[in-house]
Amino acid sequence: MDCVIQVETLSKTYGTLTAVDHLNLCVERGTVFGLLGANGAGKSTTIECILGTKKPDCGTVRILGQNPATDRKKLFERVGIQFQEANYQEKITVRELCEVTASLYRKADDFRRLLAEFGLADKEKSPVNSLSGGQRQRLFIVLALLPDPEVVFLDELTTGLDARARRDVWKILSELKAKGLTILLTSHFMDEVEALCDQICILKHGRPIFYGTVAQAVEQSPFEQFEDAYLWYTEEE
Repeated sequence: MDCVIQVETLSKTYGTLTAVDHLNLCVERGTVFGLLGANGAGKSTTIECILGTKKPDCGTVRILGQNPATDRKKLFERVGIQFQEANYQEKITVRELCEVTASLYRKADDFRRLLAEFGLADKEKSPVNSLSGGQRQRLFIVLALLPDPEVVFLDELTTGLDARARRDVWKILSELKAKGLTILLTSHFMDEVEALCDQICILKHGRPIFYGTVAQAVEQSPFEQFEDAYLWYTEEE
């Protein structure tokens, strides 16, 4: 088993609050892995610990066989990251932001090609702060893909996109997966999870309450639809 992202007994607490509780994950190369759960379930803390931006209380993490906390410079060229919130200079244009981001890497992908793929070719000269929420979301995915990474982290990747744009993004990500890209994503859209994810982990209070495929999640629940099963696991319904 080729684990591109391997997490073993990961735990993180904040005082008396346990955000992540002895979590084990293995994300295999060329797959899409969905980290799911209600708000406050521990998804963000888990990703921050995996990326090495937060120090876990115990446990080990490896990305591409390396420790993200101590080998960050080595991993920088091989990992792409997209978050819902991003800070950038006021009035910076789409092209300028792409150029600045590309300059951080020794070898960056063609940002104009990526902008075209994500329907942003005509926004190259537009200020980033003039873009709609959905357009900014697509731009942040482009920035995550600029280093031509082996693994990419996508946080709520299609928030703010209409149905057509969401499906266009799914198609592009499926094509990238077919080329060997490994993707770890979070999402609150269960149709998106069904369309993209090879495996999922559902967190509740920092603990995994389900780990497997979407089909297995449905099979092990009293429901026939995945969204209903997800709500049952998380007890949101």
